[in-house]
Parts: sequence; C-alpha cells; structure tokens
Amino acid sequence: MADDDPSAIQSIAISPDDAVDAYVYTRENPGEAVLRITPPFHGRMRARIHVYRVDDAHVTGAVHVSAAEVIEDDVLEEYPQLEGELESVDDAEAERLRKRHAEAVEEWQERAAEAIVDAVALEVDGERREVEVKPLG
Repeated sequence: MADDDPSAIQSIAISPDDAVDAYVYTRENPGEAVLRITPPFHGRMRARIHVYRVDDAHVTGAVHVSAAEVIEDDVLEEYPQLEGELESVDDAEAERLRKRHAEAVEEWQERAAEAIVDAVALEVDGERREVEVKPLG
C-alpha cells in the first residue's frame, strides 16, 4: 500500500486537550481547527491540532478530522452559549457575562477531555471508514 494512501490508517492517537482546544477554537474564532493526519500513512497515526482559514488538505494529502467527531455528542450539547446574552446589556454586565462564559468553557473543557469517543469515521476517497481513536496521556 502506498505511503500516501489514507486507507492504511487503522487507528489515530490524539491528545484529548488538542481535540477540546480545536473544538473551542472553532466555536469561538474565525477559521477552523481540526485534528490533522499527514502522510506518509500507516496503521497507527498521530492526529495533531491544525488551524486554517483555507483548507489545503487536497494539496497536502492530509486527512482532517473534526474535533466534534471525537468528543461525545452529549458533551458537545453542553457547550456554554454566549450568543444573544450580550444584547441590550451595559458594558459592565457584558464583561461579567464574558467572564462567566470563559469560566464555563474552562469547566466544559475538563469534562470534554474525558469524553473522547472510541472510534471515528474518516473520509477516504469519498467513502467513510471507521478507525479506532486512542487518547494520549
């Protein structure tokens, strides 16, 4: 099997902190953060956080995994919301809400780091195939 064939991947090792940070980054910032797997590919691969504004996977041959795919759905649903809360409040109240939101996100990050799934589907040549997820640490 060629070194640039992602179908060789059987498992990916990820840092739970990378997964959580990628999810939070994507929710709170412009651009996107993913877990990136780069060639050459083999059975066991390491996925690392990667931030971009323009997806270059088609050029690099990398495989991108959304952080939302490696964190359990029920934990994703608990992500603290801020949108709408800042409408029609004064500056002091807005600052208090932002601080409370930041604290809630930190607490969520701790829970999410413990909620990594056992497997994820990778997109390979237009098809999705499941691989194991191995949390590091």
